[in-house]
Amino acid sequence: MSDVILEPPATAAPEPGPALTPAQEAIARLKELYPDVVSDETREGYEGVAVYADSLPEIAKSLRDDLGFNYLSSVTGVDNFDEGKLEAVYHLYSINRGGGPVVLHVQVDRNEPLIPSLVPVFRGAEFQEREAYDMMGIRFLGHPDLRRILTWDGFQGHPLRKDWREPFFEDEHKPFGSRWPEGVVFRAEEKTPYGKNVQYPAGWLPTGDEYDSETDVYLGLSYSRDATPGLKTDKVTVNLGPQHPSTHGVFRMVVTLDGETVIDLKPVMGYLHRNHEQIGERNTFIMNMPFTDRLDYLSGVSNNLGYALTIEKLFGLSVTERAEWLRILTVELVRIANHLWALGFLLNDLGAFQTPMLYNYIERELIVDFFEALTGSRMMHNYVRFGGVAYDLPDEVRGTPTLKYLEDLIFTRLPRVLDQGDDLMTNNEIVRARGIGAGYLSAADAINLSTAGPLLRASGVPYDIRRAEPYSYYDHLDFDVAVRYNGDIYDRYLIRMDEMRQSLRILEQLLPHLRRTAGAPIIGDKPQYALRAPRGGEAYGRVENPKGELGYYVTARRRDGNPQRYHVRAPSFINLTALGPMCRGYKVADAVAILGSIDIVLGEVDR
Repeated sequence: MSDVILEPPATAAPEPGPALTPAQEAIARLKELYPDVVSDETREGYEGVAVYADSLPEIAKSLRDDLGFNYLSSVTGVDNFDEGKLEAVYHLYSINRGGGPVVLHVQVDRNEPLIPSLVPVFRGAEFQEREAYDMMGIRFLGHPDLRRILTWDGFQGHPLRKDWREPFFEDEHKPFGSRWPEGVVFRAEEKTPYGKNVQYPAGWLPTGDEYDSETDVYLGLSYSRDATPGLKTDKVTVNLGPQHPSTHGVFRMVVTLDGETVIDLKPVMGYLHRNHEQIGERNTFIMNMPFTDRLDYLSGVSNNLGYALTIEKLFGLSVTERAEWLRILTVELVRIANHLWALGFLLNDLGAFQTPMLYNYIERELIVDFFEALTGSRMMHNYVRFGGVAYDLPDEVRGTPTLKYLEDLIFTRLPRVLDQGDDLMTNNEIVRARGIGAGYLSAADAINLSTAGPLLRASGVPYDIRRAEPYSYYDHLDFDVAVRYNGDIYDRYLIRMDEMRQSLRILEQLLPHLRRTAGAPIIGDKPQYALRAPRGGEAYGRVENPKGELGYYVTARRRDGNPQRYHVRAPSFINLTALGPMCRGYKVADAVAILGSIDIVLGEVDR
């Protein structure tokens, strides 16, 4: 929320009386259709409706088919420990109408947490429900493949439950009593004797059988010998990764092949999991800001912004005008830097090796140089603050006055590298041959699988949060939602080229505002380092990150200094739901390129 109200864009004269938003209309209709199982959420600061678990699939189907809320964005597990309940929170949006979400709250007994799966209605729930099962222990009835997803299959307990304790557990919330106020600092490891620093399942003995614990991933992947006439071939299941250059990090694909044709594919992740959300619930609110940089570490400022918007919504904070322009400046530069890198790696996956990436590297370095001058860091920026930003523009970047540096970057250097990429790669015969028609994803499947960002828009769905549910000052800027319609690797390449050009349009419009507001405040109120929630409740904030919708779901109790629940809707993680469907029927080499066209970062996938 900004503290400066700009003149709104020209619109038709408003209708008399307060108009209901699409979400409010849908909720009112749900309560009419299902009066016995749908009721208003009555907890302080919560929105949406409470739904009986048994009726959830029917209500979700009605929202999708009858009320136009056809996009399941987020599924969040919550442990309401004091009430003896586990809860699943669903955020659904309307692709066609835009606006805010319909929020469904489903509570079940903590000792018997059974909720019907929504995978038959929204396939995009598959990985998110597995995450809620893994982290919280919620069992989703009817889920086609309910296994752990971020921890190994033999892991004991559910690490986001409030009563789960790790071997190095010290205190429920920071600042830890050993550090403050006494200031006696020690490492928890110093007081944990050797042999007690690991946690095994009860009765576990290292017999060797434990190495068979992850064989469940292969269930359903065994196929009989080929029964078609002619040459007989066996189906073979192989692992691609986790230590493989084409998987963009420690990520594994379990692939069943008929010759070189992919029959089935299951992603396996979690090798970098560090329980980011548990850390977030131990931290104070402001402590989490630098941790968001470590999610998609190529888009740190955008991660900062999503979290800041959520806390500002929860606390009712305003943002100064100059801070809004600085936020947009930084996140659009991050978008360009991310896409330059993503396309370089995609072309590497298509066989061009490192040459295109190095061509993009020079201008990307100029963006990173600006961030180093602005934030003191080239990668982990920790720049956004609740109510504003940490720093104003520096006087100069690499010996050049900052605004002159930005002018040269925005009007000359970046357009030139995009034109160069078009000249060298866009019509390249190999890029077209490898990209056109490969990894097809229809618009209907892209929506149903909850994909977001370039992956969604390259399938013909013009959905961009900056337009659908505007935040900051995006509704006062002139830009188009980039969209392509073929849903293949080539269009995912083109959509990122298009988006960089739209980001340049935005950046060109920012420079006059940065000059006009020079010297204005960059933060709303006096910076506070011990924020406490002024009220209890929940907030879901989301931004259009380079990889898609990045959302944060945060709950707090009144006067608490730490989040009660902190959940990240990670686009890299959810976009992988579409990897298997996109790869089936294509070749092994295509699977490598299809993965590259999604553009993932494992820090965000695994959290």
